[in-house]
Amino acid sequence: MYIDFHTHAFNDVIAERAITKLEGTLIAEGYTDDVPAATRGTVGELLEKMDIWGIDKAVVLNIATKPTQQTIINNWAREIQSDRIYCFGSVHPDAEDALDELERIKELGLYGVKLHPDYQGFMVNDEKLMPIYRKCAELGLPVTFHAGFDVVSPDCIHCPPELSAQVLDRVPGLTVILAHFGGNDCWDDVEKYLVGRNVYFDISYTDGNISDEQALRIIRNHGADRVLFASDCPWHAASREKAMLERLPLTADEKELISHKNAEKLLGI
Repeated sequence: MYIDFHTHAFNDVIAERAITKLEGTLIAEGYTDDVPAATRGTVGELLEKMDIWGIDKAVVLNIATKPTQQTIINNWAREIQSDRIYCFGSVHPDAEDALDELERIKELGLYGVKLHPDYQGFMVNDEKLMPIYRKCAELGLPVTFHAGFDVVSPDCIHCPPELSAQVLDRVPGLTVILAHFGGNDCWDDVEKYLVGRNVYFDISYTDGNISDEQALRIIRNHGADRVLFASDCPWHAASREKAMLERLPLTADEKELISHKNAEKLLGI
């Protein structure tokens, strides 16, 4: 079984527009290998591609890029959930009702919260985020962060490993998932500051970007019980990270933990 813990989808009305805009950003920054995207951003196409790639279930991570978006996004996330699609909601740090919305995310039956420091304009250790982190810990809502470099903010890494470690220290009860093996293109610092800590890494968008040797070292030193299979679809086809995981010289038990068991534990399924 494979559970992809890091995918994105949009309402059908805006999906093509959103994907086209994001593709334009990638092209402008020279990331042409990621264009065209693996899907056009709809839930229907995500499910079709999951069947092709051999993915059983997926977590759709939603991001409120404006304070006014969070209610609409979380309502839509609830609508698209199914026996194959599990959704994380989102709040915006500048929304006056962010803490109340976290309560509503829990009531809606969403499975966690996605925060994107680059798109939402905050440093991961910013003091203004601490009430949100503490509320998520209180509600038992895991938080997935985009971690490391992002093309939308090439000059400032908003969630580097050293600052992520500070969040772990300050809110020890928070279940943290750091995308992209703990920090996209910051993997030496991931090994320095995060490996061995009580934090999950997802492996999204890392095939072809991290060496197999470093990926294996991080998994072995961190523990396969805190690593999640993920793709960042539509920016990577899940078949890429699936091939990466399958070619790493891990044990069958380690691969089973990463491919679905750790995800099942976090999702409570």
